Amino acid sequence: MGIFFFILGLILGSFYLVIGTRIPNGENVITSRSHCDYCKETLKWYELIPVLSYVFLKGKCHHCGKKISIEYLIVELATGSLFLIGYLYLGLNLNFAIYIIVLSVAIIIFISDFKYMIILDSPLIIGSILVFIVRYFEVGLKGAFYGIICGTLLFIFMYLIKLLGDKIYKRESLGGGDIKLCFLIGLTLGYPQIGIRMSLIAVIFSAFLALPYAVGIIYLCKKNELPYGPFLIASMIIVFVFFEKFTRLLVLFNIS
Repeated sequence: MGIFFFILGLILGSFYLVIGTRIPNGENVITSRSHCDYCKETLKWYELIPVLSYVFLKGKCHHCGKKISIEYLIVELATGSLFLIGYLYLGLNLNFAIYIIVLSVAIIIFISDFKYMIILDSPLIIGSILVFIVRYFEVGLKGAFYGIICGTLLFIFMYLIKLLGDKIYKRESLGGGDIKLCFLIGLTLGYPQIGIRMSLIAVIFSAFLALPYAVGIIYLCKKNELPYGPFLIASMIIVFVFFEKFTRLLVLFNIS
């Protein structure tokens, strides 16, 4: 089963890279065939095998000889590895199903937000619907709707922060995609009785994850904008996977 999920991750990772790079450029990922980014030549099936095609082609296009971006290899291996790690740590259960869903959304967000500063709506919508369905089977309809309430409250909270930040800095302080992503965070972590607190912890934790990158990009690249979505959803996944440990922290610090 571990091998199966690793291979599944390799395949889906390649597809997620296509989504994260083509949709922001206005390309149709359903009807358009895979092609070389340079010569636009349509790729054959044996040129689309994850990892193996890159290795056998020595990282170059078979038609024009241009170098294939190594990001294809990195994303495919990272997705496969994370699928495998999730299966080994969580086992084959509903939590693993949610992990697969949010990880898939995370990878697409990492790609689109880092490359284009865009968080696509379609992965967020599809991911939210799938998480709600799994939550329904896990905790029932009432518990699933509690997640929607948590997501809505977190969405409103982050929107108010955006309005305050916009007023203070006289410019856009938080992207709309980041705010929409917070709905998925609240929905995913929105367990009854504790969902709001865990969702807020994920948002606060994301700031600590983003801090080293923010310092580096400000001082090294002289930029004052950074993609925040990847850090938000990475924080959500960490809190989700280690949910019990974060719950113990709440008890330890008597946060109720």
